[in-house]
Amino acid sequence: MNSSPWKFMLLVIALIIIVFGSFSGGFLVGQAFPLLNQNKTTATTTALTNSTFSTSSSEELDTLFQPFWETWNYVNDQYVDQPVDQTIMMRGAITGMLESLGDPHTSYMDPEMFRQQNTPLQGEYEGIGAWVDVTGEYIIIISPMPNSPAEKQGLKPEDQVIAVDGEDMTGIEGNLVLRRILGEAGTDVTLTIFRSSTNETFDVTITRQKITIPSVSGEILEDGIAYIQLINFGEKTHQDLRDILKDLLKQKPVGLILDMRNNGGGYLNTAIDVASEFVSQSPIMYEEFGDGERITYKAKPNGLATEIPLVVLINEGTASASEITAGAIQDYGRGVLVGKKSYGKGSVQNWVTLQNDQGAIRVTIARWLTPNERQINSLGLEPDYEIEITEEDIQAERDTQLEKAIELLLNN
Repeated sequence: MNSSPWKFMLLVIALIIIVFGSFSGGFLVGQAFPLLNQNKTTATTTALTNSTFSTSSSEELDTLFQPFWETWNYVNDQYVDQPVDQTIMMRGAITGMLESLGDPHTSYMDPEMFRQQNTPLQGEYEGIGAWVDVTGEYIIIISPMPNSPAEKQGLKPEDQVIAVDGEDMTGIEGNLVLRRILGEAGTDVTLTIFRSSTNETFDVTITRQKITIPSVSGEILEDGIAYIQLINFGEKTHQDLRDILKDLLKQKPVGLILDMRNNGGGYLNTAIDVASEFVSQSPIMYEEFGDGERITYKAKPNGLATEIPLVVLINEGTASASEITAGAIQDYGRGVLVGKKSYGKGSVQNWVTLQNDQGAIRVTIARWLTPNERQINSLGLEPDYEIEITEEDIQAERDTQLEKAIELLLNN
């Protein structure tokens, strides 16, 4: 069996990314996966004016915010270290307001964080290279990125970053931890990792790199099976996928393996386009808002691979946009899922750029459902064939999930 797909999987990451929810599955140290609400860019620009508060009268708002302004004025006048930084206070107030909602995917980003968030999905990063979840007590690795320093140093899904350069990260907000992990290419960062699967704690020193990562790669394996690895759902992913599909299908493969393991997601519109290459039925997904409104996303016409026998590889790092694609394929019986249960990122965030270069807010505005109206948020997609890759398999460079996919296609 051709070993290159396995090498793709074992090769490592070049930064750190966050699964901030819409993909997210996030803010990044490498690449993010915000699943945006029909937006092609990672943010929408919205002017915040008084009309936003039309549900409350001016008098009601004055009364509501009186304690806030009392506190603001007192701190400005009496706090021991003067003068206070009012910009930091303002940003802290926004952060606290959004945190009070209790939704880990609704948050504030200061201008520097927002700049970094807008950088990903273009295929070029500077960092250690990993998808991460910043919503818990510690940053959790969702998956390392292929051909990245993080992967080469052995970081794995569910690893927790409990210290950075020897400094304990307990109680430190996830976005702030990410900023410590980010850095210029060629510089080192030492992460203290807790691995729950083995109950061990250890240090890993990683040299940050600038790495260009293609979002799609493909080849013909032995036995005449086409193999496509989808790394993320960026701006160019769909066109790159079509180009590769055209080339591979010319070679008359007997089946197709779509590898979306460790794919943290990306743009919603790209997910619909990608899914439409494999699924001709509609809808691809539903987007459901808090007021009950529902948007139906239909399949795009002229998909290139809607008939060829199909197996999809997923694992714990498969999230958001990749779950949309895999969910539609599974619901319609278009193909089978092989691997481990996916991450479970089923909510949609909208990015709003704040005026005067004051960063942005990310707000959960909806949840998405599969064509069969399955809710996967925090649940994930269950594979049709659950296959574990053991430590022994890794040492032997044996990809048992890929082997199962090949077996299913050859016995189809």
